[in-house]
Amino acid sequence: MKKMLENRLAYLYSGELFSLIMFVPTSYLINYAFPNLQLYSLYSFWVSFILLEFLLLQGTIYWYIKLKRLRNENNPITPIKVVRQLHSLKTVNIIVIVSTIIVFAFDFIEWYPSLPLSGLTIAFFIYIFAILEFINYFYMQLSYNISDSKGLLRNRKLKTSCMNKDFKRIKKLEL
Repeated sequence: MKKMLENRLAYLYSGELFSLIMFVPTSYLINYAFPNLQLYSLYSFWVSFILLEFLLLQGTIYWYIKLKRLRNENNPITPIKVVRQLHSLKTVNIIVIVSTIIVFAFDFIEWYPSLPLSGLTIAFFIYIFAILEFINYFYMQLSYNISDSKGLLRNRKLKTSCMNKDFKRIKKLEL
């Protein structure tokens, strides 16, 4: 059981880290290969991209701490200090998510009437992906593998995210 959990945590950690690293050169290559998108000229792209990277960093750190703790202490429970820090970052994330809407509005005003619609569309999809990552980490699990999907079909509801379970555990301790 421990080995299975360790493999799962290693998979989650390495996947988040890989995404965190690979999105940077990917964005550069897209901007370089398609300069007409004007991605790097759009504030909405930068804010959405940084938000996504920031969320991926939080996920990477979260899974790494759980994995390290399982390997070193035979206990995957997230330390209280880390859970409190992540809970504080949840508020920061919400502020950035809401502020990004203002940045999109600013880009529309600044670029009107020659809006780079393709670039804004890509920035918008990155923004939506960041929101989905936020929900996946802080509220409910949105990504599932084959073995998870069997339980999902059986129960017909999404699972609470691991981080959300940690928030609830800390809240119970504080009562």
